[in-house]
Amino acid sequence: MAKYEKKIKGDFQKILSTLHNEILNSGFSMDLVDESNLNLNNVKVGVRVYDKYFMRNGNRASLSLTVVSEDDNIIISAIGAGGGSGVLFNFSLGAESDMVYIVENCVNKMNL
Repeated sequence: MAKYEKKIKGDFQKILSTLHNEILNSGFSMDLVDESNLNLNNVKVGVRVYDKYFMRNGNRASLSLTVVSEDDNIIISAIGAGGGSGVLFNFSLGAESDMVYIVENCVNKMNL
C-alpha cells in the first residue's frame, strides 16, 4: 500500500478534473472503476476509484482518490493498493507507489 495526502487551496472542480484527466492519461490500461460526488452544505467530496493492469507482475492495482473541499480549502488523499503477487507473501514491484506518484506529481505541477 502507498499513500499520499496534501492540503492545498484552489478550485475544487478544476483540481478534481485535472487529477482525473492526468490519472486516465497515465497509461492505456488505466480505467475509472466508479465515482461518487457528494455535497453537504459548503463541503464537497469527490471519490474516484481507478485500476490499472501491470504487465510486469501480471496483476491489477487500484488507486482510490478522495478530494474534499470546504470553500477553497482542499484535502487530497490518494491510496494505492494491490499490485502484489502471492498468497502468503505479498511481493510488490511498486505498482501501488507508481499510481500514487501520478497524483503527487500532478499536484506538484499545479500552480497553487
